[in-house]
Amino acid sequence: MKQKIQELAAKIYNDVVGYRQHIHANPELSFKEFQTSMFIKEKLNKWGIEYSDMANTGVVGLIKGNIPSDNIIALRADMDALPIHEANDKPYRSKNQGVMHACGHDVHTSSLLGTAYILNQLKDEFAGTIKLIFQPAEELLPGGASIMIKEGVLENPKPQSIVGQHVMPLIDSGKVGFRSGIYMASTDELYVTVHGKGGHGAQPHQNIDPVLITAHIIVALQQIVSRNADPRLPSVLSFGKVNANGATNIIPNEVKLEGTFRTLNEEWRNEAHRLMKKMAEGIAESMGGSCTFDIHRGYPFLINEEKVTANARACAEEYLGVENVIDLDIWMAAEDFAYYSQVTDACFYRLGTGNVEKGTTYSVHTPNFDIDEDALKTSTGLMAYIALKQLGN
Repeated sequence: MKQKIQELAAKIYNDVVGYRQHIHANPELSFKEFQTSMFIKEKLNKWGIEYSDMANTGVVGLIKGNIPSDNIIALRADMDALPIHEANDKPYRSKNQGVMHACGHDVHTSSLLGTAYILNQLKDEFAGTIKLIFQPAEELLPGGASIMIKEGVLENPKPQSIVGQHVMPLIDSGKVGFRSGIYMASTDELYVTVHGKGGHGAQPHQNIDPVLITAHIIVALQQIVSRNADPRLPSVLSFGKVNANGATNIIPNEVKLEGTFRTLNEEWRNEAHRLMKKMAEGIAESMGGSCTFDIHRGYPFLINEEKVTANARACAEEYLGVENVIDLDIWMAAEDFAYYSQVTDACFYRLGTGNVEKGTTYSVHTPNFDIDEDALKTSTGLMAYIALKQLGN
């Protein structure tokens, strides 16, 4: 079976490269992946794979092995792009101004299409059912995963586990990485408005300065991490946007502040929310102003179930060789795949796409992000192999 998968992966490789380049050149933002969805359906129709629509632009395919079995596994790929202007000068660079596949979702989608082709070719030889989840809107709250779960993507039929992969430019192409247990952080968006009383900068005694209040709040809130969080528990509090809209000699009426909070424990997450809000409001009041502190609750933390992950890692070692499988550390970025991991056994692993000579080591979410397309030789076959082994074949 391993040899057959490798042969089929080699056969479909050039097509998968073409799929990836087409999707990359035609990126679509979250919840607007209409052309991408149509492209996926065209391929599934071509191969005779049944599918259904979900979450507006989502597609859920189904491949049933012809050997009877109640075992079911789901494979997931996300489809959306980011509002980033691409800086790469490649034939397949983005045609949509200001929109770019800067997080590798073009890789995930094209790879799952390749995996679907392989599994469909082998359906006479395996037992079980495979769900193919092409998911919209990973990049935008509330996240396409949460919507698809509510619409029943993990029901009828209900998978015993779900597997996903994500590009990693820090890992060399041809290698993959795994971590059991808690892997990625929860993420919350913070929107703070500090209210004061504006006026002339030369007359601060007649004003209530929201800029100064905001400065105190930014510094003080770091104490939530340094003095309230268990030092053994990773927590990140960062503010990336401050908007005062005053001038050199104008104190504004209000200041807007935006940031993110991330951690790996739901109890501490809730307590941190309470403490941040209380501290910011207290500081503002003590300085004569007021503060509204809105928290947009984002994705939960992502946990890789130990048995499923151990099995997937063993498959990777068999398929790629032990030397091409590495250990991952905790990653404080967030992923809406976490929603799946909260309701069923899950494994989310990293696909190496980096190559120094080819210049593909730029981080995700940057204008220069690109991949070594040799990684597509790994991505399709490995996921097919993991799926069949998880099903007990």
